[in-house]
Amino acid sequence: MKVAIIGGGAAGFFAALSVAEHHPQAQVTIFEQSRKLLAKVKISGGGRCNVTNGCTSISTLAKAYPRGGKQLKKAFREFNTAHTMRWFEERGVALMTQEDNCVFPVSQDSQTIIDCFLAEARRHGIQIKTQAGVVGMERLPDDQWRLHFRKGQPEPEVFHRVVVATGGSPKRRGLEWLEEMPHEIEDPVPSLFTFNMPGERVTELMGVVVEQVQVDIQGTKLKSDGPLLITHWGMSGPAILKLSAFGARTLSEMGYRFRAQVNWANERNAQAVADALQDLAEAHPQKAAANLRPYDLPKRLWHFLLEKAELPADKKWSELGKKGINKLTHLLTNDVYEVSGKTTFKEEFVTCGGVSLSSIDFKSMQSRSCPNIYFAGEVLDIDGITGGYNFQSAWTTAYIAGRLS
Repeated sequence: MKVAIIGGGAAGFFAALSVAEHHPQAQVTIFEQSRKLLAKVKISGGGRCNVTNGCTSISTLAKAYPRGGKQLKKAFREFNTAHTMRWFEERGVALMTQEDNCVFPVSQDSQTIIDCFLAEARRHGIQIKTQAGVVGMERLPDDQWRLHFRKGQPEPEVFHRVVVATGGSPKRRGLEWLEEMPHEIEDPVPSLFTFNMPGERVTELMGVVVEQVQVDIQGTKLKSDGPLLITHWGMSGPAILKLSAFGARTLSEMGYRFRAQVNWANERNAQAVADALQDLAEAHPQKAAANLRPYDLPKRLWHFLLEKAELPADKKWSELGKKGINKLTHLLTNDVYEVSGKTTFKEEFVTCGGVSLSSIDFKSMQSRSCPNIYFAGEVLDIDGITGGYNFQSAWTTAYIAGRLS
């Protein structure tokens, strides 16, 4: 049996290895359109490769996916984070789980993961062809498939089974060849992006991290919480990236122009915040406002908020009065920033959209309209928040697709 894997990225390699393990006699070939293999693996996690997440609860794990969570919940029973960690460790890759549940190789080097995949591919006799971009597939009468490549690349070749693992496409035209087969396509839009705030002075606080905040998008039901990072262009960090993932389509429709409402106190009850500030004023009446920071806020941020509230830094807590307390309460719970644009992570981009999940039988990852065609990874309309979740959905769908069941 000849099996083609279209795509030499994370899902492609894992699918090829799954085919080789489930069907040892199969002739497996990976076709990668570029010169580089596993490019996203190389740069992910700042070059460390966040291979998965330490979460072992399947129901909790599924909630990390704005799209595809329902289908993945069943798929995770077949191959989940525990399986992933065991898979790598059995092949000599030692892993470590951080406090935030992100799982990395102990080496802290993504090359360790790449070397593992390449060694496994050699061991199983998997052929790898780069600069082999597939432009179409032709169905033959016996449900075999002839692959057609770009001009000047490999000659057309016939395969019994094909796994499509081409990754996310930032533009719909990159998916048109799959739409023509036919498969239903969900328009791709960016997911996992940071918020640009070109007109906001908060960018002067570049590098400041607040460990736990709540962020809402005004005019929508979108909200999230978690750490927030202030950058030279606006805001990033898990709280923002989570919002961008769950709000990918909504924020696209808004043209990435909206108001982000930040709750620095991480407390929805404004009266509770006012009471906490009043207690501080009564406990430390002679202390300067700048020298006593509520909610363990970073010093630079607290000074910024005092200035924004037009309260002198040397003003004593006892002198703030009800008006000053109210100003600070409002800023701590309802600090609003104008967002105008987004920044994505270049090669690390994640897309919302792709081959519609209604086109796929998730028990096998086989196409419902094209027998013997399987799908894996981000080419599907599946995406997760940051923390190793996108790689995990790649491993899970690739493992199941590779069974060719």
